[in-house]
Amino acid sequence: MPESVWDYPRPPAVEPCARRVRVELGDTTIADSTSALRVLETSHPPNIYVPRGDVAEGALRPVPGHRTLCEFKGIASYFDVVAPDGTLAPLAAWTYLEPAPAYVALTGYVAFYPGRMSACWLDDERVRAQEGDFYGGWITSDVTGPFKGAPGTRGW
Repeated sequence: MPESVWDYPRPPAVEPCARRVRVELGDTTIADSTSALRVLETSHPPNIYVPRGDVAEGALRPVPGHRTLCEFKGIASYFDVVAPDGTLAPLAAWTYLEPAPAYVALTGYVAFYPGRMSACWLDDERVRAQEGDFYGGWITSDVTGPFKGAPGTRGW
């Protein structure tokens, strides 16, 4: 049964992701995990967080000084994602190095913007990216909107 993002909580909830997560850049699988976490927040498709140990070595290049603040999770630090063939996805991933106490489970995890990667998958379903250039939600057939992020939704 589909989940409506309008039934997701605020503040956001963190839960295990029951599906296998794969992230591709160029011809390379950058991340492959069965231990990911989902962050569920009202009006947003889930954000998927992968353990750093399930991300290919050398794929994440820190972007010094680029940070954003989430009122719930804390300060996010960003990465460019680089594939072995040289394919580069600027500012395509983020992490919370010191998340707020309620989100300590995200320590050591990284999230990817599906729209900046070649493909992102939950099991065998290719993910659609949340609209806009700020949020990184993963849209699948079992999640319904409308979703925040598209033009005109800033004030939601």
